Amino acid sequence: MDFLRELARRARPFAERDMAELREFARARLGIADVQAWDVSYASEHLRQQRYAFSEQEVKQYFPEDKVLPGMFKLVETLYGLRVNPSSAPVWHEDARFFDILDGEQLVGQFYLDLYARNSKRGGAWMDDAITRRRTRSGIQTPVAYLNCNFASPVGGRPALFTHDEVITLFHEFGHGLHHLLTEVEDLAVSGINGVEWDAVELPSQFMENFCWEWEVLQGMTRHADTGETLPCALFDKMLAAKNFQSGLQILRQIEFSLFDMRLHCDFDPNGSKSVQQLLDEVRGEVAVLIPPAFNRFQNSFSHIFAGGYAAGYYSYKWAEVLSADAYSLFEENGVLNLAAGLCFRDEILAVGGSRDAMQSFVAFRGREPTIDALLRHSGLLEESGAD
Repeated sequence: MDFLRELARRARPFAERDMAELREFARARLGIADVQAWDVSYASEHLRQQRYAFSEQEVKQYFPEDKVLPGMFKLVETLYGLRVNPSSAPVWHEDARFFDILDGEQLVGQFYLDLYARNSKRGGAWMDDAITRRRTRSGIQTPVAYLNCNFASPVGGRPALFTHDEVITLFHEFGHGLHHLLTEVEDLAVSGINGVEWDAVELPSQFMENFCWEWEVLQGMTRHADTGETLPCALFDKMLAAKNFQSGLQILRQIEFSLFDMRLHCDFDPNGSKSVQQLLDEVRGEVAVLIPPAFNRFQNSFSHIFAGGYAAGYYSYKWAEVLSADAYSLFEENGVLNLAAGLCFRDEILAVGGSRDAMQSFVAFRGREPTIDALLRHSGLLEESGAD
């Protein structure tokens, strides 16, 4: 809760600025004199389009699958000294593919990749384990993972095209996959992602997302579907500028959810005089700059904490972002494709699984405990400092 309140304090001035800009735009351009909660999404989308002047469909033309996948595999090979090769195994659908991960000539892991949406498939994107590394009587099991997404299938003989958000999703799930596949632990209960604390298990996946914002990485994984040109630097700059659009508001919203969740499971007495609604109102009064209307009952459908396994754990989304941003800052300091940093991340984070405390693993990698500064910088929540 100290972490959440400190983050709220640092984010609030930016959220207030976001809201002031939105109100002025809505008044001047949309004729909305008094912006209400139900106006925000509509007005924000108009403001985003005016400010950055590009669409996801425009960007999508530059990310064909036959460039994105090799680009992602090349990144992993560069960072961790590995090779990712197509392989063969029985599959449940013709769209599913199978790959080997090799360290030199040694097979260290294998994974299925099932990228496209279809009627019989669960929605969303996820990684799951098929086989986990462990020692058996016959030797050490090679780990196998499933990586699943729900992207649009190829059409008309052309490769599938991904939005940039879908590329980020793919990198995210592959980060989970690497956490499972590159473990060197032989005890099942703490091998791979097993036994990793809930608020640290997203570190490897969110860490991978950072590379999707690196020009050095994106250049090699783009090709326009029609012209064959790589992603223009000018368009990338617009994407980068839009990345942190209204990030202050977004962070405060996540903190509102997280504080409500933690207080509900920590200091709320269901038999006391205070209602759940009054608790949520208290949290909003503390951190929110945009208060929903009185009839709003968000808490009644907050499925993450009632049906999604995040009870008293919703804060872990933000804490994992702190870990991933701070871990990635080592690459920013030494070069984003730095092999030495990559091998250290592999050895101290990916390889150890849940065999030691996640904070110990982070300190072993970074040389210190995490701070929120890298997350604030990545989210555009640090004021630019001028020359003295």
